[in-house]
Amino acid sequence: MNRVGYGAMQLAGSNVWGPPDDPETARRVLRLAVELGVTFFDTANAYGPRTVNRLIGEALRPFPEGVIVGNKVGAGRGPDGSWIITDHPDTVRRQVHEALADLGAEASELTYLRLAGDTPGTHSDVPLEDSLGVLVELRDQGLIRRIGLSGASPEMLTHAQKMTPIAAVQNRFNLLDRSGVQVLADCEVQGIMFVPYFPLASGQLASYDELAGPAERLGVTPAQVALAWLLRRSPAMVVIPGTANPAHLRANIAAAEVAKNLTDAEVARLTGLVDESKAVIAQPHQSTLDALRSAAESHR
Repeated sequence: MNRVGYGAMQLAGSNVWGPPDDPETARRVLRLAVELGVTFFDTANAYGPRTVNRLIGEALRPFPEGVIVGNKVGAGRGPDGSWIITDHPDTVRRQVHEALADLGAEASELTYLRLAGDTPGTHSDVPLEDSLGVLVELRDQGLIRRIGLSGASPEMLTHAQKMTPIAAVQNRFNLLDRSGVQVLADCEVQGIMFVPYFPLASGQLASYDELAGPAERLGVTPAQVALAWLLRRSPAMVVIPGTANPAHLRANIAAAEVAKNLTDAEVARLTGLVDESKAVIAQPHQSTLDALRSAAESHR
């Protein structure tokens, strides 16, 4: 699998709501991603809602061999566009079937269950046995091939693994926000793919001073260095930068080459900017909180 994937959130309209202004350009960006070697696409029912999954289905169906679409269920949108946990078993089941219909797929290669373990102010009263149990049931029926978690605490990951193998975990992690570091460590030990969301803090790292030196030396952008650092930070990482801009897409994918050219000293210096031993999952960096509020409006 190409370790630079594509996060599809920004293909929806403003505030990740409704269709984009130019749906055909969105479909062209998806096709270009495949042409450039992207094999992992990250999406969710909540993007639109359902808009982005339909665009992916329209653009890529029949899905090329080796392409995996990771879709999140268990999250939705309130009437005001807010992001909410929607992990009642009946809702999770319905969302899986909706995603299959929107993507035009007979089975989901990877379905994440969105949890509330990495975002302050969110919670769920639904036992994990009930919400995750639906995905296990649908996997046994052949409708899901792999199960993942999104927003998992270390305890949630351990709990989930008692019910089913976990193929991937998607948690916050970027140069400034290392709140997912313990889950990352667990994934490394257990051979689980770790997918950091907001890998660029929704574009807020582009002007981060510590990225300027490596970027200037290599003749690349700070954003490319930030993505490259993630790839060097752990072999478990598969990054999913998102954009609706073809030029940004090409630059993001080129980060894999940038990663090969970062020196060990540069990687160590960037890693040392945060004391990961003190990273706490309940205390995200302010840049991440800002990104959660305005993700769709930046880095388009």
